[in-house]
Amino acid sequence: MTHVHGNLFDAAAACLGEPDPARKQAATQMAAEHWRSGCLRADAVDAAPVRDLPGRPERPELVPPRALKARKLTSREGRAAMIHAVAHIEFNAINLAWDAVQRFRAMPTEFYDDWIQVAAEEAEHFGLMRSRLRDLGYDYGDFPAHDGLWEMARATAHDPLVRMALVPRVLEARGLDVTPGMIARFEAAGDPETAACLGVILREEVGHVAVGSCWFKRLCEERGLDPGPLYFDLLGEYMRAEVRCPLNLPARREAGFDEVELDRLQALCRAGDKP
Repeated sequence: MTHVHGNLFDAAAACLGEPDPARKQAATQMAAEHWRSGCLRADAVDAAPVRDLPGRPERPELVPPRALKARKLTSREGRAAMIHAVAHIEFNAINLAWDAVQRFRAMPTEFYDDWIQVAAEEAEHFGLMRSRLRDLGYDYGDFPAHDGLWEMARATAHDPLVRMALVPRVLEARGLDVTPGMIARFEAAGDPETAACLGVILREEVGHVAVGSCWFKRLCEERGLDPGPLYFDLLGEYMRAEVRCPLNLPARREAGFDEVELDRLQALCRAGDKP
């Protein structure tokens, strides 16, 4: 019998707070193993207070999204900049997964099973992108990045239902939409290695969005709310109902979006595309 010797919420907060990317990856894998082997308990009573800010390295420099310039993949630097943008998203995604674990302390055990698994996979995704950057002679921090993902974490910190609706089912679902095009661009630029890494990420991100769909629906059910209309109310309230085309319908179906939702999302993105 394994002896429980740690608090899950403290371990999650430590992973969230670790500023060094390589140490954050290692701490994430270790915490996930400790949880799976029964060495951590979800004890909200004895845990330290919720941590509000993630640890992050001094670089990359964080700038507003519009300050990031689009680069062509025809140059090594252009490819590295695009890989860096994905690495930054994955670094933030590790933080978002751990934040869901350490912040929402009254959830069933399966919630922690799911989000710890997501954290471990996001850490692997970050590692894949960082090693591609290094293959090209760069590293994480060498290009500026933006902080949009963490801004949404702050905006949804008050309620796991709102977090599940907007982080996995909006921000991560956007990754499902854009990644196939990125894969094609890297293949066309003669970089099949990066394309293959993005393929791994795409397959696993479908599962992450599905986790969000599952918990959003479960929380709606528990509160007697209808998830369909509520999702679009939240989209309007937090995102000004902005949805960009094209949508990756097969991946979104697999990730728990139903046809009514997809029809409404398609209508919103078409409306947004009109001049």
